[in-house]
Amino acid sequence: MAGFLAKLKQVFSFSEIDEDFYDELEETLITSDIGVNTTEEILDELRELVREEKIKKPAECREALAELIKERMRPGEGAYDFENEPCVLLIVGVNGVGKTTSIAKLSNYYKERGKKVILAAADTFRAGAIEQLGMWAQRVGVDMIAHTEGSDPAAVVFDAVAAAKARGADMLICDTAGRLHNKKNLMEELKKIYRILEKEYSSARVETLLVLDGTTGQNALSQAREFAQASNVDGIILTKMEGTAKGGIGIAIESELKLDVKFIGTGEKPEDISKFDPNSYVDSIFAEPAEKEEEEVENKEEGESKEEGGFNWNNVT
Repeated sequence: MAGFLAKLKQVFSFSEIDEDFYDELEETLITSDIGVNTTEEILDELRELVREEKIKKPAECREALAELIKERMRPGEGAYDFENEPCVLLIVGVNGVGKTTSIAKLSNYYKERGKKVILAAADTFRAGAIEQLGMWAQRVGVDMIAHTEGSDPAAVVFDAVAAAKARGADMLICDTAGRLHNKKNLMEELKKIYRILEKEYSSARVETLLVLDGTTGQNALSQAREFAQASNVDGIILTKMEGTAKGGIGIAIESELKLDVKFIGTGEKPEDISKFDPNSYVDSIFAEPAEKEEEEVENKEEGESKEEGGFNWNNVT
């Protein structure tokens, strides 16, 4: 991350806005994991804005570029409408991206906001997955429906739906197997779960959230693309965005796949999750290195807590 910020600072210190400036900016954005296609689109918009606003100095482009990206990243209208009705959150993603801890964080997040939450341990294939989710459920203080390891995931969801209806749950959060996007049989299992939900819980809204490891760069984009083709992905939970991450992958996912980043995982504790805030996200990418260091010191000294919907890059793990 520090290398990217240094390169960005160097670009905006150019003496004039010319093709060398745009070429250097293009290379910097691509290497930040924003990707070639999205970078080209952003630069086309920036060129047009520079002409319209008669921007003369590269330093003045910094804020203009940040605003362009913020507009791209802003969640669409109704992005969180699922919160206002009985719903099922179906959490998908490959193993190792932070899926189980994201479920725990979401459970805690909504329980603290007065929602009655039930978990479904439908990842019955990975050894220890049920026990791991069970420990989180106990720690957070929510009910969990589970079968034995190796059982039918759809059967777990079937029983979890019955429990959700009987107990008046506001939200049923379903873990799923860490599906590799090239494993057809696992994707077929996911479709089976959708059929169960449609038949047995038609009164609830189904929201599918894909968990992605933000440090894996273009591989995360590939996973998002494959999952979007195989299932009805409604949004992204971005995890593991520590200070060494380049940071642009969320921009690429939103731009290329039109999928909103809805939550950011910001640590390992149950409370370490927040709704995605494009302003804080982009400002953190474009902040001067000195500004970031000063903010980090202030956060450490004050121990400031994250506000709902906020995001602070320096606190992300």
